[in-house]
Amino acid sequence: MLHRSCTALSLLLLAAAPLSAQMAGMKDHDPDKKVEGGALPAGWTGRADGNAKLTDAKFVAMGAGYHVTSGPAAIYWKPASRVTGPFTATATLSQTKAPSHPEAYGIFFMGNKLDTPEQSYAYLIVRGDGKFMVKHRAGSELHTIMNWTESAAVNKADASGKATNTVSVDASRPDSVRLRVNGTQVAAIPGPHIGNTDGYVGLRVNHNLDVHVSDFTVTPKASASIGTPAPKVATTQTKGA
Repeated sequence: MLHRSCTALSLLLLAAAPLSAQMAGMKDHDPDKKVEGGALPAGWTGRADGNAKLTDAKFVAMGAGYHVTSGPAAIYWKPASRVTGPFTATATLSQTKAPSHPEAYGIFFMGNKLDTPEQSYAYLIVRGDGKFMVKHRAGSELHTIMNWTESAAVNKADASGKATNTVSVDASRPDSVRLRVNGTQVAAIPGPHIGNTDGYVGLRVNHNLDVHVSDFTVTPKASASIGTPAPKVATTQTKGA
């Protein structure tokens, strides 16, 4: 349902084209920095964007959490983190070094067919300049639900490039999926617009980043009654990020 809603907005697609071209050009001048990877921690799997190799990124257990050094942009998830029905999910991620330009990290949900060409998932990501974005992937297509938006909820990187942000997904109510950064709601996607939220929940780390994950929790919830409907969020189809 989300895929059909995104592709129907042809006028917004045209408006987004210059941004897509700009982002594509930026990536051409900022290639993935290959990192010697290896086996993922027990119980985890992953997938790199496009034709990139997951082995060119590093995802390891570190202390009580995990550490990602990319490498190509990729998603990481546990087969055990698949949810059916209402749920909440939270991840606390810390950018430990300054990238050459702002790059993003965050949480994905509604993950399905992740190891096939028909992969699909939605995600909330933040970056060190204090902005967040919400996107949906359907196969090779990317649909922007909310483009880069500055928010006081997002912690900016300090002078050394470090920043810690907690991102969360609240799909415990049927009226909308609420997305939060550091406890503050930054977006809400109406239930009729997003459709079924069943699927895998996991982490997304864009390319050329050094990120520590100190918390990742997925919690099934009992169904809740419908509250005040959330405002509808427009979507556009873009490339990148």
